[in-house]
Amino acid sequence: MPGPLEGVRVVDVTTMISGPVATRILADQGADVVKVEAPGVGDLVRHMGATKNGMSSTFATSNRNKRSIVIDLKREEGRAVLLRLIENADVFVQNFRPGAVERMGIGENVLRRTRPDLIYVSISGFGETGPYAHKRVYDPIVQALSGLAAIQADRASGRPRMMRLIVPDKLTAITAAQAITAALFGRARTSKGQHLRLSMLDATVEFHWPEGMAGHTWIGRGVGTRGARYAQDLVFETADGFITAGAVSDVEWEGLCRAIDRLDWLEDERFATPAGRVANAGKRLTLLQDVLATKTSAQWLERLEAEDVPCAPVLDRGELIEHPQIVENGLVVESDHPIGGRMRQARPAARFDGEKTEIRLPAPSFGEHTDEVLLEAGVDATEISELRAAGIIA
Repeated sequence: MPGPLEGVRVVDVTTMISGPVATRILADQGADVVKVEAPGVGDLVRHMGATKNGMSSTFATSNRNKRSIVIDLKREEGRAVLLRLIENADVFVQNFRPGAVERMGIGENVLRRTRPDLIYVSISGFGETGPYAHKRVYDPIVQALSGLAAIQADRASGRPRMMRLIVPDKLTAITAAQAITAALFGRARTSKGQHLRLSMLDATVEFHWPEGMAGHTWIGRGVGTRGARYAQDLVFETADGFITAGAVSDVEWEGLCRAIDRLDWLEDERFATPAGRVANAGKRLTLLQDVLATKTSAQWLERLEAEDVPCAPVLDRGELIEHPQIVENGLVVESDHPIGGRMRQARPAARFDGEKTEIRLPAPSFGEHTDEVLLEAGVDATEISELRAAGIIA
């Protein structure tokens, strides 16, 4: 079965990561996502990163379960074709800079005349107003402005550091996908569409706030503002590798002390309470590192697990694929891509009772489904030929 969103049609004119990953989540859950690309190169991610036979791995995993159609939206005839698609669409998603869709003639008011109950989604970098609204944006820019780079700062020097993953882009995608399904649920109850607006900056700040801005949450004199750069990485070097282990509750702390044969720490007043262990985290974790360096990862993990202490090996990317828990979850799946060949990727994370979400379609080649989608929209073969000859579609 294709998933719980079967029957939902999404017209997606987004590029790069935030929009395409959002609509991929919807596609994974059964929605029919039509990816509209501009003539020429299409989505730039098609040509970025590791490629095989011309297919980018990032594009392949960010755009699976979609169909691709090429339309020149800069031309009136192309916009007319888009409106034909909107007639039977439930959701429209765009991530142009603010104001661009209005100048192009595909703003909310235009599309809503065709489909009054449309869920119109606008994803931006910084929001639609304000001093940064019209700036170009990529993930590192949002990491800098949101405080995420400062939170990742080097403990010794205080120098901000970027996350090595494009976290704001993908976090925005997850937030957008959830909001779109909420908007669809609301429409089912009210029969009304709405304009859903989301910025990468807003999604990132809201996400990291609970602990990242804990020192700035309570307002008033005397409120602590402990710098994020003093937070400790829970990565410990062992005799042959790296592990992580943590103890929050008193029961876990007692188990940790037993596992590493340091029962004397249970009498240390600095570590007697959860609050004390947090306040003295630097000293506590330094002492723990000294102990963990004396045995192998396997030896420590066995002892920690016996005491029910949260712990795990720090896996590299190759080890991840073969780890027993990953295998048991069936998380990594293999398939044959018609262009790139044999590939592996993570299956859709969410599982629905009675609904099997699956990878139904490989990421499409450029304009692979133009004819198919237009025929479904009621455009006949003769008109398709004329549009192609005029360069409106490809």
